[in-house]
Amino acid sequence: MRPLSLLDLAIVRRRQPIAEALHESVVLAQDADRLGCFERLWFAEHHNMSTIASAATSVLIAHVAAHTERIRVGAGGVMLPNHSPLVIAEQFGTLAEFHPGRIDLGLGRAPGTDQRTLLALRRDPRASDHFPDDIRELQGYLGEQTLIEGINAYPGRGTNVPIYILGSSLYGAQLAAAFGLPYAFASHFAPDALRAAVAAYRSGFRPSDQLAQPYVIAALNVIAADSTEEAEDLAASVLRSRVRALAARAGGGRRLEDADIDLLLDSPVGQQARHMLTYTAVGDAPAVADYLERFAELADADELMITNPAPGLEKRRRSLQILADIAA
Repeated sequence: MRPLSLLDLAIVRRRQPIAEALHESVVLAQDADRLGCFERLWFAEHHNMSTIASAATSVLIAHVAAHTERIRVGAGGVMLPNHSPLVIAEQFGTLAEFHPGRIDLGLGRAPGTDQRTLLALRRDPRASDHFPDDIRELQGYLGEQTLIEGINAYPGRGTNVPIYILGSSLYGAQLAAAFGLPYAFASHFAPDALRAAVAAYRSGFRPSDQLAQPYVIAALNVIAADSTEEAEDLAASVLRSRVRALAARAGGGRRLEDADIDLLLDSPVGQQARHMLTYTAVGDAPAVADYLERFAELADADELMITNPAPGLEKRRRSLQILADIAA
């Protein structure tokens, strides 16, 4: 079994208070920490999404790291073009000083939102063009040699927080390979370029001070339960939630009733939701274990990063326990 890690979006369920959703993320993090089989737990930066509460990513990481003991906690990822590299170095340098050896910094190039919200973030639409230069600048701040004379990150300097490149296309794969950094592919929602991107990364990899050999993390969804029937019921609920979220965003946040979702399941929105869930393990422990092994081979992955989208805290806690039993 490859190393297993977790990606948590701090999902806010329908009619759920945000505070409750964040508390559930802490409970799940503590479970993952106690179970001992998960390498890392990452949170992703998204904005203007009512179903995701991880927008203030570094704040959430700080809280979760303070309430756990062993597991690595990090960003999967910070959308670097939304920020100044110096500010991110200061934030993650601070986290590293509080929690030495436990903080990861995954970096993405996308805005993590839509074009209108991008303007509200005061982001220059061309900022992503500078992504490679921003990574180099950030590496300088976190290392011992800043690239901008007289400008240092305090905290940050000398912490050497490990950087990961996130992506869902050949661009991120080629950049991670050129920079000699670990590469994490977002196949849990963008499955199309998985194999081509991993192949490009491995073939083009150049060693760096951080990493001597290529290292691939591939993401997938896992819906694990005590029986196949229960897992399939949970998967159906996950699909409906995904359709609801996609349709709500397309409709400007309009509230949808269950009858609307029934109609949308066979629409292009439903097809898109199913496609996003292409790489999803559904079943009891043996079925999930078999899927994980086959997916790891397919993705040529060194590590698997799992999303745990089952509805309800207790169902997600049980899913983590099943994964731990598989990894044991």
